[in-house]
Amino acid sequence: MADLISGLEILLQWQVVVALLVGSIGGVIIGALPGVGAAVAIAILLPATFSFPPIVGLTLLLGIYGSSMYGGAIPAILINTPGTAVNALTTYDGYPMTKRGQGHRALSLAYSASFFGGIFSIICLIVLSPVLAWVAPQFGSREIFLAALLGIVLVVLAHRGQVFAAGMLAAFGIFLNTIGLEPAKYTNRFTFEQSWLTSGIDLIVVVLGLFAIAQAFLLLLEKNHVPESARVEGSIFTGLKELLGIKRVASVSSGIGVILGMLPGTGEFTSQFMSYTYAQKTSKNPEKFGDGSPEGLVASEAANNAVPGAAMIPLLALGIPGEALTAMMLSVFYVHNVIPGPQLFQNQMDFVMAIYMALLLLNVIVLVFLLFSTNLLLKVVQIPTRFIGIVILTLSFVGVYSLRNSITDCAIAAGFGVFGLILKRLDLPIVPIILGMVLGGIMEVKLRSSMARVKEPLDFIDRPIAAILFGLIVLVILLHFRTLYFEFRNKLRPQPDQPTLDAEHPNQQS
Repeated sequence: MADLISGLEILLQWQVVVALLVGSIGGVIIGALPGVGAAVAIAILLPATFSFPPIVGLTLLLGIYGSSMYGGAIPAILINTPGTAVNALTTYDGYPMTKRGQGHRALSLAYSASFFGGIFSIICLIVLSPVLAWVAPQFGSREIFLAALLGIVLVVLAHRGQVFAAGMLAAFGIFLNTIGLEPAKYTNRFTFEQSWLTSGIDLIVVVLGLFAIAQAFLLLLEKNHVPESARVEGSIFTGLKELLGIKRVASVSSGIGVILGMLPGTGEFTSQFMSYTYAQKTSKNPEKFGDGSPEGLVASEAANNAVPGAAMIPLLALGIPGEALTAMMLSVFYVHNVIPGPQLFQNQMDFVMAIYMALLLLNVIVLVFLLFSTNLLLKVVQIPTRFIGIVILTLSFVGVYSLRNSITDCAIAAGFGVFGLILKRLDLPIVPIILGMVLGGIMEVKLRSSMARVKEPLDFIDRPIAAILFGLIVLVILLHFRTLYFEFRNKLRPQPDQPTLDAEHPNQQS
């Protein structure tokens, strides 16, 4: 209770309240802009947040992270163009409802399901706090190294059909983290006698290049697009009542979002599709899915909004981000010398409680804002995409230069912007590079500190948690190879509708 009161006092500081309002409402607006998204906005704002107190900077970024998916549902439902990538599944049932003249109903259901999923995940986070406070100190250097390694493995294997590419890009991210002065003996690594490489490749420069500048290039190269949408007529409050009729789907979808949100590399996409599949298989009207099913819309929105709260669990408890957005937030912690992990729960529980309450309040603020301003946001959707690209490009270079007043950083960011554009054009993932840089740094530090107590290979996993994490890594890899084996066997198996040769009469068709 004392920590709760202290956390409330931190949250009620005027700077934190302003950051929460700006982040929550700004996140909705950013989410409603097709082609921008939370990752771009957070990347642009990162350099500015370094000058704020840590709770102010994190509240601002959390507001954008947690609210962008609310705004992303608006263009997804009304004009069949998802505002953020994670709202793509919302178009399946949201837009058909709009075509039938039920746009207000679809938006109301989306807002209500998003609110339910967000609140559900934060309640789970608060309930799990005592468990996290107890479990986190049990993690030593070896355990955190293995947890980070598990994160890398999950991130790579989560990209089905692109596992090799994701693995190479994650390895590239780990390599980028090694450039510069080596932290133990201060020797140069991969600098090739170039002084500008001595300080290494800054994470924020890479983030701004791959996410913000690459997206700006993409918007500028594509044909200018000004979406059109009709005004929404009718009450937006009806979805709150209708959600009670499909609370089972909302609850299970939120639970799936929480569970997968805690696992690095899975996040919103996997939780959405699992929730959508569950809702369709258990529905009394599965044929309506993809053609305006309220259950499908609720499953999608509840699942993706349950992820942000759950994604904070590994970040706060172990200092291990599960996706690019939480990796960016980790840099805010480090800049202010606030190290997430076991010590955070032991020494700064009031800070943790302030973050929990900020997550809770942002969902309330966003819901109230959306219930009264949906039609106003439709004007934001109609901003020309090339204008958005110019604004993103300008703000990105301003942010990069403000880090160290370095033209070299701007050139590096531009290079990564071109590289990010190539990856987008080839439909290859960008997230493994960022998580490779972050998790690679954690792995190196923890491996160095743990090796002093390791005499034999088995000493590395001689503690229960380390053994469990090692077992999980082996299990995940084996399950992946098992899946590949069955997929390969199914490809070799003759299809029923194709003619095959009889074994005893090879010249005869069976």
